[in-house]
Amino acid sequence: MDSKLQRQASSLSYSGEPARLRRFPSRGSNQVIRSSSPEEEEEEEEEEEDEVDGSEEPRELRNTPLPMALKRAVRRAQQMQVPVVSSSESWRMKRAKSLRRFKNNARDVVNVLTLWNKTLQKIGGNFGGGVQSFFFFLRFLVVLNFVSFLLIAGFVLIPSIVFRSVGSSFRERAGIEECLNYDPNPPGLMVFYNYFLDLLSGTGFMEYSYLFYGYYNNTVVEDRNFSYNIPLAYLCTAVFYFAFCLICIIARMGTAARVAVATGGSTVGNYSMIIFCGWDYGCLGDRATKLKQGNILYRVQVDLEEEALKRRAAALTQNQKIRLYSLRVSMFFVAFGLIIAAFFAVFEATNFSQQNSEEGFLGLILEYLPSIVITAGNFVVPLLCDQIALVERYSPSTTVILALLRAVFLRLISLGVLLFTLWQQITCEGDTDSPDCKLCHYNHKVYPCWETRLGQEMYKLTMFDLLVSVAVLVLVEFPRRMVVDNWSNKLVQWFGRQEFTVPYNVLGLVYGQTVVWIGALFCPLLPLINAVKFVMLFYFKKITLFYNCRPALRTFRSTTSTFFFLVVLLIGWGLATAVMIYSLSEIRPSMGCGPFRFFPSMWSVVPNSFSSLSAVTQEFLFFIGSQAFSIPLCVLSCVVLCYFVALATSYGRSVALLRNQLKLEGRDKQFLVKQIGQLTRQLQIPNHSAQY
Repeated sequence: MDSKLQRQASSLSYSGEPARLRRFPSRGSNQVIRSSSPEEEEEEEEEEEDEVDGSEEPRELRNTPLPMALKRAVRRAQQMQVPVVSSSESWRMKRAKSLRRFKNNARDVVNVLTLWNKTLQKIGGNFGGGVQSFFFFLRFLVVLNFVSFLLIAGFVLIPSIVFRSVGSSFRERAGIEECLNYDPNPPGLMVFYNYFLDLLSGTGFMEYSYLFYGYYNNTVVEDRNFSYNIPLAYLCTAVFYFAFCLICIIARMGTAARVAVATGGSTVGNYSMIIFCGWDYGCLGDRATKLKQGNILYRVQVDLEEEALKRRAAALTQNQKIRLYSLRVSMFFVAFGLIIAAFFAVFEATNFSQQNSEEGFLGLILEYLPSIVITAGNFVVPLLCDQIALVERYSPSTTVILALLRAVFLRLISLGVLLFTLWQQITCEGDTDSPDCKLCHYNHKVYPCWETRLGQEMYKLTMFDLLVSVAVLVLVEFPRRMVVDNWSNKLVQWFGRQEFTVPYNVLGLVYGQTVVWIGALFCPLLPLINAVKFVMLFYFKKITLFYNCRPALRTFRSTTSTFFFLVVLLIGWGLATAVMIYSLSEIRPSMGCGPFRFFPSMWSVVPNSFSSLSAVTQEFLFFIGSQAFSIPLCVLSCVVLCYFVALATSYGRSVALLRNQLKLEGRDKQFLVKQIGQLTRQLQIPNHSAQY
């Protein structure tokens, strides 16, 4: 009997066929194992050699339906096997194993070092993917600002510190002494609290520092083997900074779009994917399991809520649809009127702030008046628009997108109105023949260094946004939570804790990042300030979310909202790029400060530096800009683009066919279930499942 078990075990351990698919005689059976033919024995020997030479792990016999004695014999036979491999194959196996172990360790290290990874998982489990997407977006902006600061520090800040008193500077050919008067340091002693006011407004001791444009020099370091042009580095770094941000946004939009396409489709498909494929089997512990369950619950809730709204919309009559669409059109004009009123308020506040100047605390309020009006408008108008959105009765995801578009239009155009008002005063409303602008081509009496003045405005907007966030957390959110938790008044309980409104918070991030992009040319250290501000804002929002907020009553899909967050951010980038292009090409740089003094425009440093290059370098750059290079490059780009469009179209058709096939299979299963139910009732077969 033992020899028979050993033969069966050896055949199991050396056979290429899985043990669970082979048939074996039972203990009490008189069947005889069929002998194999010579051809089958040769095939089995080849499979044995492939299996021995490979790196397969021993089979799991615990779940194999075999007698215990036979399992023990198979285990002994597997332990007796000695794989015969060559030295090169053994080295290849060890290398693959080491590479696999290295990848796993690197993945673990990356997960540990990922910023706020555990916190984001906790947020997603407790409040859903929509709120979690806001914090993912905030983390992306923190990393983007910090990397941007490293770029600016490496090419502008550190060289300016090192070469400040070294090298030569561009000199003025026909000097105009009146245009060169710029002295930001006030004479005499200052009251102590003025330092605090200067810290908030960016004036005084902060104005003439590396924080703002006016402190940077137009130094050119030239040596036999080394040369460095500070103005050219300043300009190229600003351009590359904007290009780098654009690449990061587009790359992240591509990832979000792929996720949105992969998770789109019918609600039935989403249910199947969430229920049957949404669980993460790597969750360990009760805490991680509860977080994952909560995340799946929120996703199912979003799909059910949107499906219910679709059914209500499909059940509307023609008259009800006409009334609903008329209501939406009228609410659109109401929201548009509120936004126009906010623009007019920003315009008047900016004019009043620039035309009136005071000292002390009143002067600080006047300087912050545009920021106060913009922040007040950004707080009041979105609240009214949210009430309008409740009347319009869109789906949750559509409501989020519409609120984003209205709020971004309000916030970004408010910045545009502020800059337009400042530019009108800097350029004397475009009249260079006026007495104030005729001499220097800009209003040098009021704005001796207009670039620093613009940087100060963006700096004040950033600081005021941070101060408002801290004040709202301390003075509004915590007291509201304490009143709701400790007061049983019906009105207070009906008012309840606040909800974490994702569109409003996302627009705050987009607004802050747009301010940084606009001011980065005039305040090079603004990305670092914004990175620190966003880190503080992350912890403020986390405290607010877990201690002061309740889960939102209206949920929305996180996949689509993430994509639209980036679209809104791209709109802000476009506004900042337009500001940068106008500043580089149209307005005359200040003659008394900055690296571009004595140039007719900031962009003039590029052709000036180009003329100092060698002849070979100039010919190479001319060739890159010529038609002989640009036309073939354009044709090649069109061919590659057409190829990818065709590839994407074919993939889209394949996905559509697969989705239709899944729908048909689901209908076939439903039809079969109905047929089985009818046959059961006709044949009067008892339903055993009902007995249990």
